[in-house]
Amino acid sequence: MFGGLLAFGHSVASFATPESLFWVALSTFVGIVIGALPGLTATMGLTLMTTMTLKLEPNLALLILICTYVGAIYGGSRSAILLNIPGTPANAAACIDGHQLARQGLAGQAMGIATSGSVLGTLIGMLFLAWFTPLLGEMALKFGAYEFFWLALFGVVISGTLTGTDPLKGWIAGTAGLFIAGIGQEAQFAYERFAFGNRDLAGGIALVPALVGAFGLAELLVSIKERQGTVAISPFDSVLPRLRDIAAYWRTIARSGVIGTFCGIIPGVGEDVGAWSSYAAAKRASKEPEKFGKGSVEGLMAAETGDNACVPGAVIPVLTLAIPGSAPAAVLLAAMLIHGVRPGPLIMVEAPQFVYDVVAMMLFASLGILFYGLTLTRFMIRVLQVPKTIIVPIILVLCTIGTFALAGRLFDVYVMVAFGILGFVLRSFNYPMAPLVLGIVLGDLLEKNLRRGLVLSDGDLAPFFTRPISAVLCTIIALVVLFRFEWMRRLAARLAPRRRTAA
Repeated sequence: MFGGLLAFGHSVASFATPESLFWVALSTFVGIVIGALPGLTATMGLTLMTTMTLKLEPNLALLILICTYVGAIYGGSRSAILLNIPGTPANAAACIDGHQLARQGLAGQAMGIATSGSVLGTLIGMLFLAWFTPLLGEMALKFGAYEFFWLALFGVVISGTLTGTDPLKGWIAGTAGLFIAGIGQEAQFAYERFAFGNRDLAGGIALVPALVGAFGLAELLVSIKERQGTVAISPFDSVLPRLRDIAAYWRTIARSGVIGTFCGIIPGVGEDVGAWSSYAAAKRASKEPEKFGKGSVEGLMAAETGDNACVPGAVIPVLTLAIPGSAPAAVLLAAMLIHGVRPGPLIMVEAPQFVYDVVAMMLFASLGILFYGLTLTRFMIRVLQVPKTIIVPIILVLCTIGTFALAGRLFDVYVMVAFGILGFVLRSFNYPMAPLVLGIVLGDLLEKNLRRGLVLSDGDLAPFFTRPISAVLCTIIALVVLFRFEWMRRLAARLAPRRRTAA
């Protein structure tokens, strides 16, 4: 315990330098701006910032990305409260009560509550990150090729189930991501797959250009399609939160922090599920459930605590299993790999200090959103009035420059454009992007461990199903898929009363 505290203190001291604090302030501000602008998501912001930080030292680059991540999830509450338009999908639940409070002339109070919930949620998730990562890392050391195969497949399946309205579309998107990850030379014998004689395709599809296209360019195309005029911001009251509002809902804060963190840990679930789950739990446990949807401070607090607690939670499987907990975490994982950090089961053996560095980054990010949330709100909401005719060209140029700068290849720009068009078309037909991205990220992990497992077992499939952890993961995946069918749910509903009667 004391060793962990000393390591955390060392990490905090290493980031408490003028240069690091400057980047914390700048990247948190950029994240809040990206989150506040409807149509620009945290994933898009992280993707752009990844291309902008290629030449920086790994710790400094990851500090910038984590501050951008936390800032974007928090920043989306600004437009949710003032405009009833969630800045990011994670802030959709904040619209319900946040905008109602704004219509009652309490927009300042609502933003103060959102700031408090976001900061406390990040801090709760940070504590779980510091405590749970070493434990999960030790557990992950027991994982072999068979377990990692099922874990990668579980990430794609659960992501397809929990994102979007149609799980079949989510699974199709995830399968497409796995297919895209298989383009190029395979790892063992360098055999070309789906390259069609093209030397660039033989090298495979780079992750960052695909992410910039799917989340950057596609978001811009959707934003252009959904034209919105300049918005008018109504005057609001003080943004300083009242301590009694925070103290009165400490149970809601603690509950939402735990729910959000564990929603983040589950691969592919994401911050929006964390927010909605926290909101629903708060409503069930509330003494005043009738106020929810009509301007409930408790509801807003639960939503914003849950989505921000999900951020550190989503980083836990990234560090311990090299599997992202959400779409932005997938970009963060790619950035770690680009900067030479090797997340996975051996992280606590090879680089234990890095885990506490990430915890310290979360602390500085939470301090950043606290500072901006309480001091510069009146200035920052003016960003909502910037017309898209100015924002869209700037982001398009950044997408193109960042993609080309990655390896100096024009082919990467073509990949970015292709994935931008693909993402736009898929969104038009309500296909979710998160499973597609997770498929690309996890495809390499899934294939390598499938081949490694078959080599170890001399082609025998039995260990994939008979090893204890593999059997559990396989059963969970089967149940997740089966329970999406109506006949299975009806069968389970019929069996449940019989079990209760027999008991």
